Amino acid sequence: MIKIAQFASLARRTALITLLALAACGKKTPPPPPPADVLVTEVKQRDVPIYNEYVGQLDASVNATIQARVQGYLVSQNYKEGQLIKKDDVLFEIDRRPFAAALAQTKAAYLQADAAAKQAEMNAQRATDLFQRKVSSEQERDNAVQSAVAARAQAEAQQAGVEQAQLNLDYTTIRAPVDGIAGLVRVQVGDLISAGTTLTTVTKVDPVKAYFTVSEQRFSEYSRRYADPQVRIAHEKELRFELILADGTTYPHTGEWFAADNQVDVRTGSIRIAASFPNPGNILRPGQFARIRVLSEVKPNALLVPQRAVVELQGTTQVVVIGADNKAHIQPVKMGRRIDHEWIVEDGLKAGDRIVVEGVQKAREGAPVNPKPWSPPSPTPASSPR
Repeated sequence: MIKIAQFASLARRTALITLLALAACGKKTPPPPPPADVLVTEVKQRDVPIYNEYVGQLDASVNATIQARVQGYLVSQNYKEGQLIKKDDVLFEIDRRPFAAALAQTKAAYLQADAAAKQAEMNAQRATDLFQRKVSSEQERDNAVQSAVAARAQAEAQQAGVEQAQLNLDYTTIRAPVDGIAGLVRVQVGDLISAGTTLTTVTKVDPVKAYFTVSEQRFSEYSRRYADPQVRIAHEKELRFELILADGTTYPHTGEWFAADNQVDVRTGSIRIAASFPNPGNILRPGQFARIRVLSEVKPNALLVPQRAVVELQGTTQVVVIGADNKAHIQPVKMGRRIDHEWIVEDGLKAGDRIVVEGVQKAREGAPVNPKPWSPPSPTPASSPR
């Protein structure tokens, strides 16, 4: 019985091993996964306008501080605050009566001194005639001549006093020195104001200036590119600036180069630049912030790729290139300026190369992929570089 049981157990084990072997022989190896789907595009080549964009602040072309030049009581304000005024418009008037009286007094003093000077000159002439006829002494002649000179000098001093008194009288009428917008009044009619008291301001805002700063490195690069002063002046005359306002709209009038500061700010390492914009209707006002954009150059035959196709890793940049066999290759590249959604390639690619835009994380070096065309987004109008 023991032997029969052992034989039956051995038979069962043999049958189980046979079944397992048959099952193993019938199992197939699973197929490899299909190539990953990726979206690709070709490297484009075209002439690219390079824009530089800066943050700036607007200022008036003229900021005139209106001050009193004589002391007196303010008797009238002849303009409305915040309104456009013309050059020589009367802004304020100071009480004229004390200055008119002073002018009359100095005129009388001048007439008196002039009469005395004429009398002294006639006396000097008679003394000279008498000396020539040997009737009077040389000392008497000299005294008469010197008295005439002194009297004439006194008369001229009185005449200068008349002119000063006339100026003081004219200063009681305060006029606008330029066309512009009148500011708020800082005094009241009836106030006793002193010479030097600020009454208001007048700002000329057509044209308006836009100030912005450029880094020392970029300005040095610009200076080297246009080392010839005549070439630089000609280039600056051709520059056209665009103004992007705080609400994102572009100002309809383009600006021109005005000037660059004569020194670099040691605190910021930048130099101040001014552009001039026409301002009909006085829409722009001093103190506004805006972005200033200027076309600096056109880069010919530049290679462009979508920014999202570029992988930045530990200070390096790379893209995934798809070869003719639809296999991925990771290619290091050197990048330049960013233009809207695109990036200029300085080195590492050539026109027509297929690169992965979407699905970069799925592509492995040497692995096959299933490339599909990528559709770019709509370009932003008047794109600018970063």
